[in-house]
Amino acid sequence: MTGTGVLPDREIRALVEADGIGLDAPLADGQVQPASLDLRLGDTAYRVRASFLAGEGRSVAERLGDFEMHRIDLTDGAVLEKGCVYVVPLMERLALPEDISAVANAKSSTGRLDLLTRAITDGGVEFDRIRPGYRGPLYAEICPRSFSVLVKPGLRLNQIRFRRGQAILGDGELAALHEEMRLVTGGPAVISEGLGFSVDMRPGEGDLVGYRAKPHSGVIDLAAVGAHDPTEFWEEVRTTRGRIILDPGAFYILVSREAVHIPPDCAAEMAPYLAMVGEFRVHYAGFFDPGFGHDAAGGTGSRGVLEVRCHEAPFVLEHGQIVGRLVYERMAARPDALYGAGIASNYQGQGLKLSKHFHSA
Repeated sequence: MTGTGVLPDREIRALVEADGIGLDAPLADGQVQPASLDLRLGDTAYRVRASFLAGEGRSVAERLGDFEMHRIDLTDGAVLEKGCVYVVPLMERLALPEDISAVANAKSSTGRLDLLTRAITDGGVEFDRIRPGYRGPLYAEICPRSFSVLVKPGLRLNQIRFRRGQAILGDGELAALHEEMRLVTGGPAVISEGLGFSVDMRPGEGDLVGYRAKPHSGVIDLAAVGAHDPTEFWEEVRTTRGRIILDPGAFYILVSREAVHIPPDCAAEMAPYLAMVGEFRVHYAGFFDPGFGHDAAGGTGSRGVLEVRCHEAPFVLEHGQIVGRLVYERMAARPDALYGAGIASNYQGQGLKLSKHFHSA
């Protein structure tokens, strides 16, 4: 057993071998990531009237009896409609040791499609948070916000990270790590309850600063990589003034000004948006794996793609405006594989980039 912190890939595999993680099908290639496990959709989706949590002492299956509208067989593929809420049992279940908790989050490609995906559990009182020692099934709540999507069993929309205790780096530790490893380039290291990051509204070349989801578009096949024409789903956002105005209800793909670096002995999570910053949300896919933006010579950094949804009022977003923060946590041990090093990592060294489902324009 390793120490306190986020469990690395080999401990995740050990949990599987010890039946701490139960599987309806053998592990798929690439399912175990450096600091997380991809979760796979089962073969049935339940269309429900509203999002819900099971609540203390109640099961998800029991609550489905209260809210289910109809069931959808995913075996041959099925469309989940924009604006609807679905619950899908996952192929993984847990029997965690009493000293292990877990947290789930959407995968990067899921967040970039404005596909709200959250884990729910029996007895759960929070989305994506799984108590120490939890024993029971896992479910994904899925709400397509901008695009209808075609799904089938085995697709991986969210991921789960396991922790033994907590090893979050305080501001002093984070500042010292930045001095040693250079956690951010392209902007100042703003350290306050994590590492702040800002939005880039002044690209080095041209005037393209982001993409906005079109309100009326077709279906995205989530199993089809590089198969979709981005012009059918996105409109370009351009500015030469260093700012844009976010429209209420609209979804944007933007990019951070800074390139961030996650050293091999750390993992990071994008902290939830705080309302006093403005009328928007930044944060769908929140996990950053060990090795993100890292090379053998040290941290050169990769920029973070920002998934932004504006709320009730139009909001001016300006170059260099702080829009979120990364919370760093120690790994319980260094993983055997790092992000972008010998594994399929779609977004290492990224700049402004749509999800893997779209081909280059």
